[in-house]
Amino acid sequence: MSTAARAKKTARVIGRTVVALVAVTTLAVSGYFWTALRLVKENTNTTQILQVLEDIPNSPPAEDGALDILLVGSDSRTDAQGRPLPADVLRKLRTEGTDTVNTDTIIVMRVPRNGGKASAISIPRDTYVPIAGYREDKINSAYGAVKHLTAERLQAEGVSDQQERERQSDEAGRKALVQSVQDLTGMRVDHYAEINLYGFYLLTEVIGGVQVCLKAGTSDPNSGANFRAGPQTISGGDALSFVRQRNMPGGDLGRIARQQVFMSQAMKQLLSAGTFTDPGRMSGLLDAVSKSVVVDQKLDIATLATQAQGLATGNVEFATIPVTSIDGRNERGQSIVTVDREAVKAWVAQLIGETPKPAPSSTTPSTPSRFGPEKLLSLDGAPAVAAAARQDVPCVD
Repeated sequence: MSTAARAKKTARVIGRTVVALVAVTTLAVSGYFWTALRLVKENTNTTQILQVLEDIPNSPPAEDGALDILLVGSDSRTDAQGRPLPADVLRKLRTEGTDTVNTDTIIVMRVPRNGGKASAISIPRDTYVPIAGYREDKINSAYGAVKHLTAERLQAEGVSDQQERERQSDEAGRKALVQSVQDLTGMRVDHYAEINLYGFYLLTEVIGGVQVCLKAGTSDPNSGANFRAGPQTISGGDALSFVRQRNMPGGDLGRIARQQVFMSQAMKQLLSAGTFTDPGRMSGLLDAVSKSVVVDQKLDIATLATQAQGLATGNVEFATIPVTSIDGRNERGQSIVTVDREAVKAWVAQLIGETPKPAPSSTTPSTPSRFGPEKLLSLDGAPAVAAAARQDVPCVD
């Protein structure tokens, strides 16, 4: 055999060996990932919310061509088992001075069953809507208000066990929130996933913080947000303050744009930081999940993981429902976001490809945004309100 022939044969052997090694490594990592996913599932708390939702009157049809997952960020002062958080934890969360339960983040993740591009539809927390069993109020109060009323009723009925009161009142609060979301959007909620503030705090610690970039410094004494201009890595209480800052141009719309960008970057770092192969980080993730995450009993964690990958790679379109005003006032003097509920339904229907969208007057549209996976996500400290409504968040290389 000639020298050239031997070289070619050696190259082929080396090539096959490299391919084999890559394949084996990929399978090993994939196997570890699915093992890790099974551990996450075993540590995730579940709710029977789907059974409760069967009683909601006038619900949209279940078979609408997609899987719709309601993602909720709750500022609950209890852990996922209903146990009150210790005072030192509340201080870390910078929420020790309040005892309300609100849902600061409300997103419907829509996953077409035909494999099409997923959408993440945000609802401003101050959106003013009718709440079943309560009154017309901000949508973020649906969970907490109905939970509180239910807990009072259960105590009056003689339910003495605090954790049982927490469990039942949580279910009632979740039902009220889901019903409000369905009535507003016309979408049927198929699954439910909730993470509380403590879990958000722990998650950012596990992944070593989240990279952000501010064009201008910001400060908000109410949330504790105090950030310089430029790129920086934030975690823990700082991360919570970052996504909860209140005094932003565009109000709720500006905060939603910030939360959407932050979520994309956090998922990217979670999936790229070796979380599932690092024993220490995996242990931290499982701890965070067990203390803070609640999903419905039928939600496939693998489905949720797949959508997390979509968030990380920019393969999910973000959008925010149209509003008529971001600085309205209700009869109690509260600042609210007003909407034309029929226009919202029509906009959602058009977004998900059901019916043509009408042209409602005085409605601020929201354009879906894509966030690339290879950029440091940048947030403008003083965008125009219209830019915030369009989620026109610039990025830098």
